Amino acid sequence: MCKDTRKMTNKTTSIEIFFEDWKAKINNIETNKDFEALALECFRLQYQNNPIYKQWCDYICDDIKGINSIDLIPFLPISFFKSKKVSSLPNIQHQDYFLSSGTASMQRSTHFIYDKNFYIANTFSCFQQFFDNVEDFCYICLLPNYLEQKHSSLICMMDAFIRQSKFTESKFYKTDFQDVIAILEKNESENRKTILFGVTYALLDLIETKKLQLKNTIVFETGGMKGRRKEISKPELHNLLKQGLGVEDIASEYGMCELFSQAYSKGDGIFRTPKQMQVLIREVNDRKSENLINHTGIINIIDLANIGSCAFIETEDVGRMHQDGSFEIAGRLDNSAMRGCNLMYSN
Repeated sequence: MCKDTRKMTNKTTSIEIFFEDWKAKINNIETNKDFEALALECFRLQYQNNPIYKQWCDYICDDIKGINSIDLIPFLPISFFKSKKVSSLPNIQHQDYFLSSGTASMQRSTHFIYDKNFYIANTFSCFQQFFDNVEDFCYICLLPNYLEQKHSSLICMMDAFIRQSKFTESKFYKTDFQDVIAILEKNESENRKTILFGVTYALLDLIETKKLQLKNTIVFETGGMKGRRKEISKPELHNLLKQGLGVEDIASEYGMCELFSQAYSKGDGIFRTPKQMQVLIREVNDRKSENLINHTGIINIIDLANIGSCAFIETEDVGRMHQDGSFEIAGRLDNSAMRGCNLMYSN
């Protein structure tokens, strides 16, 4: 799952020191100016040390030395993670790796991990910027299809949360809904802070088993129907879940295999980023457009926790940013919507 690797050795390696130093820099971010300065430092480091990212930057940018703001930094198309080793530490042996969800026959993204403790600490940091301390919640995780996927970043994150929790009932559950219902009702009676984190179809299966009234529980919906049920719109889904679980809002987490940080929505599909992460919206097929406010475009992400890979990712998600920096997801691009280059497919 997601074990603390430092318990396995008494030695502190140079790579652990590198990640500890970078974590300290992230923790010291207080203003947008701080974020921009660290993002530019990260860009220079990754341009120099990440061969794939350097090739991409040279391909689309005529003046690398003139990059003096985050608006000018090139973003790497996320599809490179499927065909290339995207690493800013190419001479360091990785500890582990994350794979995007999919079947064995699919081309899946690979994100290499050089310090899993850094990843875990960063997930705690992201969560705690929006909610209470990780250990204070009981985690009821309904993620059966993710458990079937090896090297899942979501399973690693939730496993770390479960290990950190002070409640022994925190665990992964599959289809044992009666046990889940009993624990949720017990937690409610004891006013215990609980997080119910489930894939869409499993949450719907749960409320078909029994309707609940959860007042001390935050419900996170993630994923989709995974072919188990007919797809429905987010508003319709969230209304069903709110009625079936007795909650006022449905929370969501915006993360992916290729990102070490997560954005969070407490309801209404409006996401906010933690201090180590920022979103920019750009015109589809215009990678040099200005950041768009109140206009739909492609979501670009700066994730400073991606120091070992690439912190500047052009996703395949379409979204809209609001004036206050929050954003929402409008959908995904089809496979032909973005223009690429030969670098994506060359050996």
